Amino acid sequence: MRPDALGALLNRQPVLILDGGLATELEAQGCNLDDPLWSARVLVEAPDEIRDLHREYLEAGADCIVTASYQASIAGFGERGMDRAEASTTLLSSVRLAQEAREEFWSVPENRRGRRQPLIAASIGPYGAFLADGSEYTGDYDLDAAGLEEFHRERLRLLADSGADLLACESIPSRIEAGVLVRLLDETHDARAWISFTCRDAEHLSDGTEIDRVAEEVASSPRVVAVGVNCTAPRNLSGIIARIRAATDKPIVAYPNSGEIWDSPSRSWRPGEESLDLAFAAPSWVELGARVIGGCCRIGPNDIRRLRRRLLSATP
Repeated sequence: MRPDALGALLNRQPVLILDGGLATELEAQGCNLDDPLWSARVLVEAPDEIRDLHREYLEAGADCIVTASYQASIAGFGERGMDRAEASTTLLSSVRLAQEAREEFWSVPENRRGRRQPLIAASIGPYGAFLADGSEYTGDYDLDAAGLEEFHRERLRLLADSGADLLACESIPSRIEAGVLVRLLDETHDARAWISFTCRDAEHLSDGTEIDRVAEEVASSPRVVAVGVNCTAPRNLSGIIARIRAATDKPIVAYPNSGEIWDSPSRSWRPGEESLDLAFAAPSWVELGARVIGGCCRIGPNDIRRLRRRLLSATP
């Protein structure tokens, strides 16, 4: 894993564009995600769909694509009948698919015009993603810190050595889980990661901890190269970004969901109180200090295309 590939790219451009939602876009394109593995089911059953979507996001203007490993875990694949070796191979295939998509995209000369080679971030979702019960939005787990370390350790080490440019520890709902991930990063050779949180409002993580307090704690690790928020209601982002900026001078990552609400019992999305026009909202987040911006659930390639156009026209 290259030392701070994210920082190196941000030294060359003021804002980095992330991709959008992977699982929800796969679903919109016809994939069946009604499964505890969620997008990891497609990783097993239809990997070409994932590679094609990565390529679509790159063509839309993403400077960084995030792998389909958010809900993939050794334990989850084990429950599907895989042994440890097969589970590890399947997990690592998420990075290989992203690499293949990037190679295909970058091999076309016109795609390089005005662009720098995009990054690949290997996704590490929270324990709640494995539970598939919506607890990544509450942090209400049945594991203590030692149990969380056991759950995350092998996957984090595998993905840190996978050839991805960095790790994306995302949708982290609690201070305890964030602390576990930082400890594992600190003991993993050459690992670099951003850590992004789900938040209940403009001031608190999903577990109720003050966002500025946790941001300061995780940013103290040299392995953490950026701190931010994802899959959180757009109305809360300005307040969250301002509080993170007050706590650290490391780059801030911001990729909210569409404003719709995930209903865990019915496993479906329902309308929220707001709908996000990502391209319209993003310049104000840049003014507040965000430098890595994209979308999460229900944000697709067309949103990322509009986001890139807007930020390129608005950012010196």
